[in-house]
Amino acid sequence: MRRATPTAGLALALFAAMTATLAGTAASAAPAPVAAAPALAAAAPDISVTNVQAHLTQLNSIATSNGGTRRAGSAGYTASVAYVKSKLQAAGYTVTEQTCTTCTYPASNLIAEWPQGPADQVIMFGAHLDSVSAGPGINDNGSGSATLLENALVLASQHPTMTKRVRFAWWNGEEQGLQGSKYYVGQLSSTQKSYIKAYYNFDMVASPNGGYFINRVTSTTAAPLKAYWDSFNLQPEENTEGQGRSDDYSFANAGIQTSGYASGASYTKTSAQAGKWGGTAGAAYDSCYHKSCDTTSNINATILNRSADGVAYTIWQLAVGTGTPTDDFSVAVSPTSGSVARGGSTTTTVSTATTSGSAQTVSLSATGAPSGVTVSFSPSSVTSGGSATMTVSASSTAATGTYAITVTGTGSVTHSATYSLTVTGAGGCTGGQIIANSSFESGSAPWSATAGVITSSSSQPARTGSYKAWLDGYGSSHTDTLSQSVTLPAGCGSYTLAFWLHIDTSETTSSIAYDKLTVQVGGVTLATYSNLNKAAGYTQRTFDLAGYAGQTVTLKWTGVEDASLQTSFVIDDVTLQVG
Repeated sequence: MRRATPTAGLALALFAAMTATLAGTAASAAPAPVAAAPALAAAAPDISVTNVQAHLTQLNSIATSNGGTRRAGSAGYTASVAYVKSKLQAAGYTVTEQTCTTCTYPASNLIAEWPQGPADQVIMFGAHLDSVSAGPGINDNGSGSATLLENALVLASQHPTMTKRVRFAWWNGEEQGLQGSKYYVGQLSSTQKSYIKAYYNFDMVASPNGGYFINRVTSTTAAPLKAYWDSFNLQPEENTEGQGRSDDYSFANAGIQTSGYASGASYTKTSAQAGKWGGTAGAAYDSCYHKSCDTTSNINATILNRSADGVAYTIWQLAVGTGTPTDDFSVAVSPTSGSVARGGSTTTTVSTATTSGSAQTVSLSATGAPSGVTVSFSPSSVTSGGSATMTVSASSTAATGTYAITVTGTGSVTHSATYSLTVTGAGGCTGGQIIANSSFESGSAPWSATAGVITSSSSQPARTGSYKAWLDGYGSSHTDTLSQSVTLPAGCGSYTLAFWLHIDTSETTSSIAYDKLTVQVGGVTLATYSNLNKAAGYTQRTFDLAGYAGQTVTLKWTGVEDASLQTSFVIDDVTLQVG
């Protein structure tokens, strides 16, 4: 990748004060002394390298339990995502899994945003979470992933005042060509791209014979990263080895300013570098690069520690304000609207989040309900960051029409959200089976499906009749979908989704889910099946959809198959019985 020369026009205003400081430092012939580091980073927390290494131990254990790898799309990668996600959700982050459908191995990018600071002023930090097939990938790139995870957890625990929004990302498919980050950037609108004021990438930051490298080291974006390492007199160099080879390239191609730390991969350490950084001249920065020996034994704790603390310094310089933050929270309802028949009830979720300072107790209440309608919460109060179920019940004489219900959360301050309720005059329940063409014998309508999914092919027999929905079975990278939109009547006592599923596979593993079928309702995942669930015949699967009463939702099955060995997901006799 050809790197454009940074200019003043490209500089971010938020770095201006730092640039002036660095200009003054550069005028001095003598390098900054090592002792300057504590004073420089006084405002930023010290990131425990022991905690970072504990995350690395977990990632290594995940790989060991899943064939020695955390390759994109593998069970090891899925478990890595789950580990990082659980930590972030517990800390209060807004966490999103984004499936990269164009990746060689479709799997999740993990995006975590700290819900404080202006949403149109984002500082983003990313690292790829996948390894190569050959090994567990602890330096490449558990080191970058664990560094960002611990920084995210410390930021959450500190609850500082935020002047910018901080977003973390862990990428899928980097080892196949930066696929996850490329997909993420490609899904952003031009406005969303403009919100990202800088992207920082961390790919291998603990190489055992490593050095101190910075992407675009002379750029304004790199200034806080460089300032921290300069305080140790480390004399960092440009990351020439990593140019165009990691996820910052996806952002740079979209016109977003980038930088990041690296400690080197397969390139050879020079005598001059060994002289100023230590280590062995004439040897690779990481002799276990892309090998099975890239384990927790393949880590330089000193470089890892300085990288983790440099990230914290950068976050505090760019996105953290001074002073004690005010305790504050937000309130939201999901879904934001619903309907209820006389004599029936419906539910929605009320969620809260700590947006500033510390968590607090939030009491929930509602106003605006019409005559004959009651609103209750379980629980009636939550700690900000928690959720409650709101139940709306209508009597047989409730006033019909559409009403705005105001849901209020009261703590040290008060916030509210609006729920649109429609009360209908139809009491009771109109029961029955509401899936149309449930056995696929009447063609494709009203189903929406990938071409060839609804078929009478004798290669996979239907459970009943001649037709069924056959997803995947190609033995190559492939994605099939099947969906139908249905309206669930309100006021019924039961809502049971059922379908018969047959899974046939040529995969021989008993531990790795290579090919997957996801079942969703209204975008919420009900279950995931894989080649590990293969069976000789059809098995009925059932789900309770009572939570969607009175709503129109889309039922969707998505089959994703990897590059080799077929798995067929065959579905027949889909029913949604209400009564």
